Amino acid sequence: MAYHIEDKLVIAVASSALFDLSESDLVYREQGVAAYREYQQSHENDLLGPGAAFPLVKRLLSLNEPYTQPPSPLGQVTSTGGESGDPQNNPVEVVLLSRNDPETGLRVFNSIEAYGLPVIRAAFLSGGDTFRYLETFNAALFLSANRDDVRAAVAAGAPAGQVFPTQFVDDDSEPELRIAFDFDGVIADDSAESVHRRQGLESFEETEVEMSLDPLRAGPLHRFFAGVARLQARELERNRLDPSHQPRVRIALITTRAAPAHKRVVNSLREWGLAVDEAFFLGGIDKTRVLQVFRPHIFFDDRLDNIEGASGIVPSAHVPFGIGNRE
Repeated sequence: MAYHIEDKLVIAVASSALFDLSESDLVYREQGVAAYREYQQSHENDLLGPGAAFPLVKRLLSLNEPYTQPPSPLGQVTSTGGESGDPQNNPVEVVLLSRNDPETGLRVFNSIEAYGLPVIRAAFLSGGDTFRYLETFNAALFLSANRDDVRAAVAAGAPAGQVFPTQFVDDDSEPELRIAFDFDGVIADDSAESVHRRQGLESFEETEVEMSLDPLRAGPLHRFFAGVARLQARELERNRLDPSHQPRVRIALITTRAAPAHKRVVNSLREWGLAVDEAFFLGGIDKTRVLQVFRPHIFFDDRLDNIEGASGIVPSAHVPFGIGNRE
């Protein structure tokens, strides 16, 4: 029976995002392809260190566990339908999309196996453009440390983010997955941001008050945001059925908007039927003041300066979308 990838929240991740490839990348840039191939083959059993996307991937995949446990003798039925133990019930799928060829990519899969990550699907493209296969795998998000790959993906209309190196150390003792999003240019489109940049703050606020009841159009990561919200809803339903279960998905919205421009954000979320756990309308306050308390396993923003400030303390991904990335 075919595996229904279209029913999953699929994250496509490059090896450069999942693992720290800085050492082998240096070999590639300084010595070329042949030396790189030799280096990867001679180190294929050496464990790679976690990359910026590793905490997100690990915690997303852990949300499959209730649906992949062996079924009870009576064929226990999950709250989402179907027997537990059936991988078709997994809500999350992670696919490796790599510029490596299969041989040099063996080290990456050896590290995936060593960490116990249930990532079994991959595409090795021998230098080809990875974003071409995002729709093939039904990916709602593509993460890579390669700036050019991410920009090409976003230019083609695909949902993508460039991860940056981080000093973040994950706490494995807590099961919660936390994700933080900027709003304009990430969840929503950049139409409001365009008014701000071209006409100034006063015109932006006037326009947002006039259009406060009109939801904004979806932005590049809207589909991923909606998928995470569905995971959150599953966790809340498990808590309703079993009060001892602590919901494991928490979503924060962190935006430089402030009152009265906040109303359009709230009404857009309401129109989309989506909710967040925490919302911060900072009005220009440095976002890292929130991030160092919320400690997300990834933070998405369309402004590079915000990502450069945040990436040192939390895993962060730049979404190069909209007017702010064209100027």
